[in-house]
Amino acid sequence: MAQLEPYKQELESLTASLVYIAAEKREGVWNPVKYLEQNPISFPFLVDEDRVVTKAYGLYHAFSHDAFRIAHPATLVLDKAGVVRYIYRGEDQYDRAPIAELLAAVKEAQA
Repeated sequence: MAQLEPYKQELESLTASLVYIAAEKREGVWNPVKYLEQNPISFPFLVDEDRVVTKAYGLYHAFSHDAFRIAHPATLVLDKAGVVRYIYRGEDQYDRAPIAELLAAVKEAQA
């Protein structure tokens, strides 16, 4: 999440909205409520406790060496009609979309 905060103004100038989603229980192991209290972010945050959103986008990660019933880290860009125009699905919990690639996808989705 922190990697996108410095790009807030640029995203807003592109009339893009950013929403964070965590496939986690509110008081689960990662405890997003406590994390957000200690690390405020400027974008909306959805706690996907039942993994409905995660599963709808094919990001559910049932089990691996670094994951158990969570989501693959992912970045999606949707156009104004809600059509997915870009998706980056991380291979592990540290793999994130390159910022330059993400910003280019946002610009392209607006065309």
